[in-house]
Order: sequence, then C-alpha cells, then structure tokens
Amino acid sequence: MPSFDIVSEVNTTDARHAVENATRELATRFDFRNVEASFEWQQDHAVIKAESDFQLEQMLDILRGNLTRQKVDNKTMDISDPVHTGKTFSQTIRFKEGIDSLVAKKLVKIIKESKIKVQSSIQGEQVRVTGKKRDELQAIMALVRAEDLGQPFQFNNFRD
Repeated sequence: MPSFDIVSEVNTTDARHAVENATRELATRFDFRNVEASFEWQQDHAVIKAESDFQLEQMLDILRGNLTRQKVDNKTMDISDPVHTGKTFSQTIRFKEGIDSLVAKKLVKIIKESKIKVQSSIQGEQVRVTGKKRDELQAIMALVRAEDLGQPFQFNNFRD
C-alpha cells in the first residue's frame, strides 16, 4: 500500500546561515550605527539583542528576509516576548521541529473530514498516511498544503 509521512523539519544549517547573514547586514545598516545590537546562534535557536524594542522589530524583519533567502519558512519561527534586562532588550527565536500533538490531531481530523479513502495515524512527531491509490495520497498532500496550521509541512518516505 502506498504511504507517506507528514513531518515538520527545519534545516538548522540554513537557519544558522540566515542568522550569520543577518549579522553581516546589521553591520552595514546606517540606522544601527553606534548601537549595541546583535544576532547570536546558540545550538538550535537564535537570540537577538538591541537597545530598544523598536530595534528588535527591525532586526526581526532583517532575519525574516534572510530566512526567506535561505528558503526557510518564516512560520517555523517561535518568537518569545521581549525581555528587558538593564539597558538591553532581547528575544529568543526557536525553530519549530516536529508536529506537536494538537496540530497532529487537527491534521488527522482534516484528513478524515475530506472523505478521501486513506488512513492516517499519529506516530510521535509525524503523521503517517496510507491509501490504496497514489492519486488519493497526492490529493491529501494538496489538502495539507492548502491548510494553514501555523507551521510548514514536508512529505517524506513516499512509498508505492
């Protein structure tokens, strides 16, 4: 029986490159001259620091642009609230990996409501979809792409 897995993954190398490119762009920006502002990559997340929350917003726009250039979907960003310590503001940006249980349940519900003859099951941080026909599976892929559940999805292990 044909099957595939619905997953949500981020290429951390591309995300790290986007943060590094944003750091270079920040150094050339006129509005950030003589301002303490920085991007930092820490294992699987990024930290941005600036002197004001307005500058944090500008830095987020810079990062979004660089993520787009690296072909990393902006929906993967999970942005924390700004933290004010001393004279700097900082924000932590995590990248969503895997499908959490609530989103997985919504996906299964959407697939069942579509009345397409496939079975879907939650397997950890991914959803496996099996069906008799390849066309039905491709219809499910189109259905999932059309839904906006707050994070991007990829389709792995397509087997006939």
